Amino acid sequence: MKVSMRWLALLVACGAACASDHVARGWDHFYNLEFDEAAAEFRKALAEDPNDIGPHNHIAQSIMFKLMLRTGALESELVTGTNPFLRRAKLEPTEAERRAFHEQVDTALHMARTRLAANPRDKEAWYAQGVAYGLRANYNFLVRKAYLDSLRDATNARKAHDRVLQLEPGNVDARLLQGAHEYIVGSLSFGYRMLGFLVGFRGDKENGIRILEKVAREGDRNKVDAEVMLAAVYRRERRPKAAIPLLEDLIRRFPRNYLFRFELSQMYADAIDKDNALRVLAEIERLKREGAPGYRNLPAERIYFSRGVVQFWYREFPQAIENLTRVTARAEELDLNTAVTAWLRLGQTYDLTGDRAKAQNAYRAAIALAPESDQAKEAREYLNTPYRRKG
Repeated sequence: MKVSMRWLALLVACGAACASDHVARGWDHFYNLEFDEAAAEFRKALAEDPNDIGPHNHIAQSIMFKLMLRTGALESELVTGTNPFLRRAKLEPTEAERRAFHEQVDTALHMARTRLAANPRDKEAWYAQGVAYGLRANYNFLVRKAYLDSLRDATNARKAHDRVLQLEPGNVDARLLQGAHEYIVGSLSFGYRMLGFLVGFRGDKENGIRILEKVAREGDRNKVDAEVMLAAVYRRERRPKAAIPLLEDLIRRFPRNYLFRFELSQMYADAIDKDNALRVLAEIERLKREGAPGYRNLPAERIYFSRGVVQFWYREFPQAIENLTRVTARAEELDLNTAVTAWLRLGQTYDLTGDRAKAQNAYRAAIALAPESDQAKEAREYLNTPYRRKG
């Protein structure tokens, strides 16, 4: 199994107390996947108080998440499986996104350092500095593919929030990044943990989970982030039943976020509950059909994809082929992760039904669509040896 550094972004989303109406509205937009609207509200908050560091981090976070949503990188499926820790497709921001992200993070870091030079006990400045480093760690990992720089920034983020805890031991929210770092470093190979800036910090997956659970129960501004992170971690640890109530709570609070419903369907599927997995997908389909906010522009192929994958795992092969074929027919219009995975699953389904020629054609399509992806690597294996499922 693997875990992606991109989840650090989820952990530092609410980098300052939601002190204004604009910030509160911004986070409501943010968790409902409305990132442009979120950034607009955060900019209004910044205009009200130019000395507040938090909105700079919030704007950068909105830019990063818009990019991740566009490329299909906000799915817990991407933190599960059997691939190594560092195998992740590179994100490609526009030049405007790249410039805006760095401008906001650099400003946040400069403001935090200035305040800390004047008052080394400024808890909010330490907190904001940790958030900014965490955001840059995420950018270095996903965009630059600069893994050592990413881990170094993540370590600096943890140290900044450790300082917050020294100044305010009861600050539960400041423990979120600590819990994430415990879990992520605990998931790294021995070689990476021996890097100089990680010496003395082994990481502990179980302790990391306990910390995240505490923040999810008792946190204020980071409660939502802890729930999102835990849902992904529980899936990675093969504990889907633990993720289900978290996702149900997130759906109740942020009903326009269709990703939470897709995740809930997947958790039911992982928990060997096919009926509820398909029920949730039917609910998404109904919301789209009725033009519900957040669902109106959701591509129908995204629903067909999730339904086809559930049917693939439950050996309903004719139905899986029908739905996955609908997806691959419009692969070029979908996010890369959905499109290339659909081709891979379609090839595997054809192999399981004995149609070798169609299977090989599907594998070739997956490879052509995203040659460097994990899915393409897997597809290459099945070009010569048919896919067979164990168990």
